[in-house]
Amino acid sequence: MLPTRILQSTFSGFSRIAAPSTVLTLLALFLFTGCNGRPAESSNGGGKAALNRPIKVVCTTGQVADLARTIGGDRVAVEALMGPSVDPHQYKASLGDRRKIEAADIVFYNGLHLEGRMTGVLEDIGKKRPVVAVTAGIQKHAPEKLRKPTEFEGSYDPHVWFDVELWTHCAQEVADQLSKLDPEHQSEYRKRADEYIAQLKQLNKECRTAMASIPKEQRVLVTAHDAFGYFGKAYDVEVHGLQGISTADEADIASVRKLIAMLVDRKIKAVFIESSVPEKSVQNLIEGCKQQGHTVELGGELYSDAMGVDGSPEGTYPGMIRHNTKVIVEALK
Repeated sequence: MLPTRILQSTFSGFSRIAAPSTVLTLLALFLFTGCNGRPAESSNGGGKAALNRPIKVVCTTGQVADLARTIGGDRVAVEALMGPSVDPHQYKASLGDRRKIEAADIVFYNGLHLEGRMTGVLEDIGKKRPVVAVTAGIQKHAPEKLRKPTEFEGSYDPHVWFDVELWTHCAQEVADQLSKLDPEHQSEYRKRADEYIAQLKQLNKECRTAMASIPKEQRVLVTAHDAFGYFGKAYDVEVHGLQGISTADEADIASVRKLIAMLVDRKIKAVFIESSVPEKSVQNLIEGCKQQGHTVELGGELYSDAMGVDGSPEGTYPGMIRHNTKVIVEALK
């Protein structure tokens, strides 16, 4: 803001050639924009500006966006870059995405290399504004629970949302970051986060009970890629994926044959496709078992790296988890 003495000099000089109403209008506009072309923000008394509008939040995946909307409430305007059926492993940010990110007050992403191709963009923009990995909450509070698959050497498994208890730490991270950005409404963020975490703890119990209803020998989950490791660890399910942790990893012939042999030998009843991964590889698996005299059913479609469409139950994180659990139980029990 310019010193008052300079303002007075500037506007007194202009008033000699302009009508008084014009001067007042320009002065009001100058003060409103805060001298920098952006709407002025009021002080909250703590030395930090309080936003006079909803916080612009950009998120990468639907799961992360659901966290931001739930905890932010009417204090946030959230936009997700990746919609239903979009594979975050292969997603590359467009010029339009970059503009949205640059215009945001804060950016939330999953982290742990889930958004592999977007890493450079996120790191670059992170130099100018808050860019936060929600999985930082797990690394702060429960790092020992992060999976370290041997085939993903040097990195953690990023599919943390499949352990509902772990996802509570991500919810807390979102609440912490929104409170830091907008401290005047900290109590609202904390309250919503506490309520949501309580709901997730109940959801966690539901999943545990449901999966325990499947006989142990039948509790085998075979999917298109290895996204359900946390789910298996949390709910005592044996998990196999045709592709690796990332869908960029191709399944080799030897691994496919080994998986077919396991399905045939153990008489596994069903395998599952994923909404964000082409189903061709799973159909090939079914056909391979058929050629060896064993019928494997298609158990249904699971939501893995992307949620369902907006407005549907599966378009929310709890709805997505409940859908998957129901489909798995019905196919394997």
